[in-house]
Amino acid sequence: MRNKYPAFSVLFSVYYKEKPEFFDKALESIYNQTVKADEWVIVKDGPIPQGLQDVIDKYKSYDGVVIKEVQLEENKGLGLALSYGVPECSYELIARMDTDDIAVANRFELQLAEFEKNPDLDLCGGQIIEFETDENIPVAERRVPLTQEEIVKFQKQRSAFNHMTVMFKKSKVLEAGNYKDCPLMEDDMLWVDMILAGANCMNVDEYLCNVRTNRDMIVRRGGLKYYKKYKNARKQILDTGFITKKQYRKTNRIQWIVCIMPKWLRKFIFFKLLHKKVNNQQQMNGSV
Repeated sequence: MRNKYPAFSVLFSVYYKEKPEFFDKALESIYNQTVKADEWVIVKDGPIPQGLQDVIDKYKSYDGVVIKEVQLEENKGLGLALSYGVPECSYELIARMDTDDIAVANRFELQLAEFEKNPDLDLCGGQIIEFETDENIPVAERRVPLTQEEIVKFQKQRSAFNHMTVMFKKSKVLEAGNYKDCPLMEDDMLWVDMILAGANCMNVDEYLCNVRTNRDMIVRRGGLKYYKKYKNARKQILDTGFITKKQYRKTNRIQWIVCIMPKWLRKFIFFKLLHKKVNNQQQMNGSV
């Protein structure tokens, strides 16, 4: 099966607050893929504790695993850290992966098949299942649009991709300007830049990752400080010309309401309206 698909890299960014046991599970899910990555590029976003380094060293000792470590002197945040990692990837196709999530076993196989079917494809993501403590007990899902037209329309309001699921072409990312410093929306900013650069996009209608979520984290997505970061990020997107001032004002108004509402109501909106509950049939079918 390896000869059927082109070589590709998988790109991580890890920083000092990550939990070694979660990082280990993430790397294990990459190691166990039905189609193996030819290279793992791990950006160390500032100094990391020995426990995290031990996890990297563990997988470096495995047969067939090639790990390239990119050390940054200080913590720069996800967007800028990834911007250093993209040029270090040796192959045209790059799969993104977060350091605390778990990829489904055939994730890469599914995405590589799409790039094989459409040589003009530049960016391909997929759906996610969310869990809190046990990946076998899902709490929600986040579904994203599938087609180019749907993606462009959706992206004007919210992120049309689940960042930890994407596979993209290195050349198109660099043509679009690479990841930028855009707190809260590093990924959104890249999708916008890629679309404006003419990228061909899609999402597969398959679950590609089991993603850790934290209800307390969602509750903290409120207050004036969070709103200011959100507004500044949306302003950067407005400045690209991708959205109109009307769309910019509309999303800001909605976010302002979300930021000032009671915490219990914010949690309800996130898990009941924005992210759908996983039904029992999906669990029985082994979708997770």
